[in-house]
Amino acid sequence: MTTLHFLIEGKVQGVFFRVSAKRKADDLGITGWIKNTPNGHVEALATGEEVALKAFEQWCRRGPEKAQVTQVTVTPRENNSSFTSFSIIR
Repeated sequence: MTTLHFLIEGKVQGVFFRVSAKRKADDLGITGWIKNTPNGHVEALATGEEVALKAFEQWCRRGPEKAQVTQVTVTPRENNSSFTSFSIIR
């Protein structure tokens, strides 16, 4: 299992990014969390198989239909297999 931190920038708040990302993560068997940041970005921590995380990253670079993603920064993190699901932090 691998854990990655994502910082997604652009028009990513108010476009159902977190809800859509949760659906995608659930479909891919990824655990972790996603949240809005105070500066208008979206941040996520995701744990899963490398192929699933690559698919999640590709999805994050597009996002849902109304999103306009301008940048995605992906940083490896220490493996965190303690997550049991993928949740939206409010």
